[in-house]
Amino acid sequence: MGRGRGALVAVLAIVLAGCGPAGKISDEPASGERGEQGRSAAEALKDLEKLPVKGRGPKTGFDRDEFGPAWADVDHNGCDTRNDILKRDLKDETFKKGTHDCIVLTGILEDPYGGKTIEFERGEKTSMEVQIDHVVALSDAWQKGARQLSAAERRELANDPLNLLAVDGPLNSQKSDADAATWLPPRRAYRCPYVSRQISVKIKYELWVTAAEKAAMERVLKSC
Repeated sequence: MGRGRGALVAVLAIVLAGCGPAGKISDEPASGERGEQGRSAAEALKDLEKLPVKGRGPKTGFDRDEFGPAWADVDHNGCDTRNDILKRDLKDETFKKGTHDCIVLTGILEDPYGGKTIEFERGEKTSMEVQIDHVVALSDAWQKGARQLSAAERRELANDPLNLLAVDGPLNSQKSDADAATWLPPRRAYRCPYVSRQISVKIKYELWVTAAEKAAMERVLKSC
């Protein structure tokens, strides 16, 4: 699929995560605040206008495997994507010895969705307290254009840091595969960056929005 991603990817690599003065949205998860730049809600609204508006496609054929193996090491740094995102979004991390700081054992998450401080501990009974959310859920993406992407492009989408956030596990389960028309973070201060991030992902992968989804996004961004 001819995307012309060069310049586009450079722009969309801005990872959006916190509303600041003058409606600016910083480009890192709330737990990190390491953004180099910001963009305004007005800019996000302009980007929203670039997205096609269509009905939701059928979920027929959707399977997680259509997006490649879960948490593949797509950047070939020796660490799986889940641990890459934990390492990015948590603070005060500790790592399993002998893994070259790949496997995160403990850390602290300032959850962007609910605002709660969560002490993460790797383990069968504790790991799911912090989950990695696909900001644009893969099922939602499938029904809005990803079905037509190549297998490699879907794999990229599923592992793209732009589309991933470490968040509170129960809130992630609550969200499930909802779009902005049916679910928004309960922490209102994070709704602007959340919606802006979804727009960036959908532009990058040439996905579309429904009319209800676009209206919800507009309401959020106009309140920033």
